[in-house]
Amino acid sequence: MIALFDLFYQSEGICTDTRNIRINALFIALKGDNFDGNDYVLHALDAGAKFAISQRAELADDKRIFYVDSSLIFLQELANFHRKKFDIPVIGITGSNGKTTTKELVQAVLSVGFNCLCTKGNLNNHLGVPFTLLELNEQHQVAVIEMGANKLGDIQELVDIAEPTHGIITGIGAAHIEGFGSLDGVINTKSELYDFLKINSGTIFINDDDPVLKKQMGNYFNSFTYGLGDNNQVQGKITEMNPFLYFSWHRKSNLVQDVQSKMVGSYNLINYLCAAAVGVHFGIPDEQISTALCSYTPSNNRSQITKTACNTVIMDAYNANVTSMNAALQSFEEVKHKHKCVILGDMRELGALSDAAHQQVVDFLRGKDWGVYLVGSEFAKTIRSSKFKHFDSTKLLMDFLDDHCIKDAFVLIKGSRGVALEQVLTCL
Repeated sequence: MIALFDLFYQSEGICTDTRNIRINALFIALKGDNFDGNDYVLHALDAGAKFAISQRAELADDKRIFYVDSSLIFLQELANFHRKKFDIPVIGITGSNGKTTTKELVQAVLSVGFNCLCTKGNLNNHLGVPFTLLELNEQHQVAVIEMGANKLGDIQELVDIAEPTHGIITGIGAAHIEGFGSLDGVINTKSELYDFLKINSGTIFINDDDPVLKKQMGNYFNSFTYGLGDNNQVQGKITEMNPFLYFSWHRKSNLVQDVQSKMVGSYNLINYLCAAAVGVHFGIPDEQISTALCSYTPSNNRSQITKTACNTVIMDAYNANVTSMNAALQSFEEVKHKHKCVILGDMRELGALSDAAHQQVVDFLRGKDWGVYLVGSEFAKTIRSSKFKHFDSTKLLMDFLDDHCIKDAFVLIKGSRGVALEQVLTCL
C-alpha cells in the first residue's frame, strides 16, 4: 500500500467525482450504497486524471490504474501517511452541538497568527476528514479538523486517521440516537477524542463547567479550561442580547475584553469562549482575539439574522437535536419583541426518544404567546394547541404562508437539515 501512496505525490491532488476532475489528479474510485466510482475509472482518466485507484482487478494495467482491496481504506491510510509528514498542531473538534461554529471561530482566531488549514463546510466524516488532511502543505502551521459521528466508533476511526495533538468536545447531548443506541453510546463515542489525547499526551480544551465532559476527562493533567465559572482559565459572561450576543471575556489576571458578536443565541457564548481559550493557548494577543471574534460572520444557516422586507428572522435551520432545539428556544425567549413566531421542523434520528422530545417542545410552546408553525411527521404525532399550525412538509407551509403572510415579527426557524426549512425565508 505504501508504494502506491507515491502516486499521490506524483499527482495534483485527489479526486473522487468525475464531474469535478482535476487535471493530473489521482482519481480514487469509491464505492457507496448508491454509486460505484469504479464504473467511471476510464472516464476519469479520459477527463484528465493522471492515475486511478480501483477495487476492480480487471481494470488494473500497472501504468495508470492500480488495484487495491478497498479504495476507502486506501484513502484513509493515505491521509494518515500524509498527515504524519507534518509536525504541526492538529486540533480535533467534535460534539453534539456547536462543533462547526466552534471550528469556524477557532479558525478565525488562529488565522490572526498562523496559516491555518480548516475543514470546509461539513466535511467531517470518514471521507471528509481524509479529504481535508490531504490538503496539508508546507505553508500550513496548524490544522483544525472537525469530526462528526453518527454511530458507535466513528470518532475512534477519525482520530486514528487525523492523530490530533489537541482536542475539543463542544458538548454531548441526544443527537443521532438511532445510530448510537443510547445517550451512553453518544458519550462513549465522543469521548474517544479524549481517550486518544490522553494516550498520546495531547492537550484538551474543556468547558470546565460541564459535568459530563469533566467526568469523561477524569484527572488528566494536560488541559486548558474555559467557561463561566471563576475557576476557568478563560472566563466570560453575557452583557447584552439585542438581539445579537454581546459578551465580555478575560483570562485570569488580564483585562476584560468586550465583544459585540454578529451571532444570536446565548448558547453561542461557550463557543466564543472556547475559541478565545484556543487563541490564548497559542499566544494570540487578547485584543486580536477579540477583534477576530467581533469580525466573524455566521453562514450556512447557523445562528444567522436576516432582515426581510416584512420580518426579522433567526435562521438556525442547518440541523436540530434535543439539546440544540431547547437551547434555541430558551434563547429566543430572551428576545424582547411584541410579535414572535417559531417555525420548527422535525428533529430527526432520535430513535426511541423522538416522541417524548417532540412533545416536550410542544409543551414548552403552549405557555408562550407566539405564533407556532410545525413541520414534519414527528411533530404530527404530538398533542398540541389548536392555535398551532402543523404541515406535513416545508412546501405545504410555504403554500400556506403565500396566502397568510407573517408581518412585523421576530421569527425563529429551527429544524433538522432534511426538513429544508431554509426555503421558508422566501415567504417571510
